[in-house]
Amino acid sequence: MDDPAKGAPPPALIEAQGLSKHYGSFAAIRDVTFSVPRGQVAAFLGPNGAGKSTTMKILTGYLAPTSGTSRIAGFDIATDRVEAAKRLGYLPENGPLYQDMTPLGLLTFFGRVRGLDRDVLSRRIGEVTARCGIGPVLQKPIQKLSKGYRQRVGMAHVLLHDPDVLIMDEPTSGLDPNQIVDVRAAIRELGKTKAILLSTHILQEVQAVADRVIFIHDGRIVFDGTPAQMTADGGTMDEFFHKKTRPVAEPEQAGEKGPVTVA
Repeated sequence: MDDPAKGAPPPALIEAQGLSKHYGSFAAIRDVTFSVPRGQVAAFLGPNGAGKSTTMKILTGYLAPTSGTSRIAGFDIATDRVEAAKRLGYLPENGPLYQDMTPLGLLTFFGRVRGLDRDVLSRRIGEVTARCGIGPVLQKPIQKLSKGYRQRVGMAHVLLHDPDVLIMDEPTSGLDPNQIVDVRAAIRELGKTKAILLSTHILQEVQAVADRVIFIHDGRIVFDGTPAQMTADGGTMDEFFHKKTRPVAEPEQAGEKGPVTVA
């Protein structure tokens, strides 16, 4: 008998359903809906202030929505946050780190907080140290590290418990060109087995790592498709970005242009 599940799409591990967030009369996001399955890297693209960080803070439980539902690996963030957090790795832009700790001390501390036993923790620290290239600074105080190394330590922390879901805000911020190449390669590799949502406004990042693009502007989703679809009309990604974000020109008011006739 044929397996009825054969050929079925992979389950959604990141789900946003009708998310809105209001601050008084101002709507930071409005009716944001999308999902990301396992095995997909989705770039969350948009200009500064479009609503990317607000959406990600809601998805990770750092912010409550005014309305709507968010789920991680099937667990509702509002009602099952602890279970969702077990399956989630969140890397905010310039994420806070304990400055007086070493990377090794930080990883050991968070591994114990997450309940990893000694052998598993030791193995995972070795794996994320190698993947993120932090071996040379493992015993140095974090406060003395460069911004690039701090970003790598943050990524190692996010990967430590091997989560199914990764949400990253500007993951290559502060990295030099060689480090950017390494991080993008790591994201592509991780994206084969995890669901990844990464916020960016860098179009090269989209081209380098994304299977899919979710474009937000003025708090609303204005495009959801592949990078290839962004340039399907023969234009460039830059032109697509400008088309989606430039304000519509107001019609000229009478008397604003042209010669003035004096009676």
